[in-house]
Amino acid sequence: MAAPDHAVNLTDALSRFDETWSPKIVAEANGWQVKVVKADGEFVWHDHPETDELFQVLAGRLRIRLDGRPDVELGPGDVYVVPRGLRHQPVAARCEMLLLEPAGVPNTGDVDSELAHDAEWL
Repeated sequence: MAAPDHAVNLTDALSRFDETWSPKIVAEANGWQVKVVKADGEFVWHDHPETDELFQVLAGRLRIRLDGRPDVELGPGDVYVVPRGLRHQPVAARCEMLLLEPAGVPNTGDVDSELAHDAEWL
């Protein structure tokens, strides 16, 4: 499924919700979903054994803690791809970002957490 059939303004999309760590799908192409998310504080340590995960910071700051590697610091306009299978923990300071990942990938990987959310279309 490719959707939607109109241009999506990410600023407008982000203004339509307040929840943190609850990704919203704004587009899909070739089985990959484009998601926007607001984040604040620490997320859970997790990994995605079968897929890479792309983060692009739109506003604010994001640190991605990586298991066995130096942290990655991101600001507005920065992009980083967490390789598949690498345990990581996003830590945000009031951050808005875009995520790119295959449809159906749980935001917490295999970790059971109150922060687990199925991404929903905005």
